[in-house]
Amino acid sequence: MRAGVTVVDPASTWVEHGVRVGADSVLNPGTTLQGGTVIGPRCRIGPNTRVRDSRVAPDTVVADCCVVEEASIGPRCRVGPFARLRPGTRLAAGVHVGNFVETKKARLGAGAKAGHLSYLGDAEIGRRVNVGAGTITCNYDGYAKHQTVIGDDVFIGSDTQLVAPVRVGKGALIAAGTTVTKDVPAGALAVSRAPQKTVDGWAARRRGLLEKK
Repeated sequence: MRAGVTVVDPASTWVEHGVRVGADSVLNPGTTLQGGTVIGPRCRIGPNTRVRDSRVAPDTVVADCCVVEEASIGPRCRVGPFARLRPGTRLAAGVHVGNFVETKKARLGAGAKAGHLSYLGDAEIGRRVNVGAGTITCNYDGYAKHQTVIGDDVFIGSDTQLVAPVRVGKGALIAAGTTVTKDVPAGALAVSRAPQKTVDGWAARRRGLLEKK
């Protein structure tokens, strides 16, 4: 605190011996910093967030209720709320990892975004990639772990499963609801969906049957 760190509630904040925190950073209530953690200047941590043996670069926010373990977070990133960064996670500058996103041995390039409800494990993700809600890298086949590699500027639609080992080329687009089991060339569209069937009047007929009961 004498060196310029703001600790909002010292009584509920735990900083282990050996942890370093840069000037003008803010530790919100319930923050726990453990091991060899290094927090850069002008960061905001918490509330109710735990960071262990990790590095957080300047001007980064690790928001409410996150768990960060043996990870490296670049400058100007935003993590959380409710994100989990497991060992081997590496975030480059300006990455956004949002609520209920879990990463493990995942590298996200500068400007990549995974906003909600995704699991990214054993993955190399390029710059400016957009990872839609509900995306999963299916990295475990029951016997071994496999890697997913995603090139720069890829757009991944919501509810996508990438069954590793698989590669997605630069600038490709994965349509929402797709299961990717084969490599996708650069600039291509990948889509796997059952054709939509529309039955006119079905909902009204169903309501009529229910009302008769």
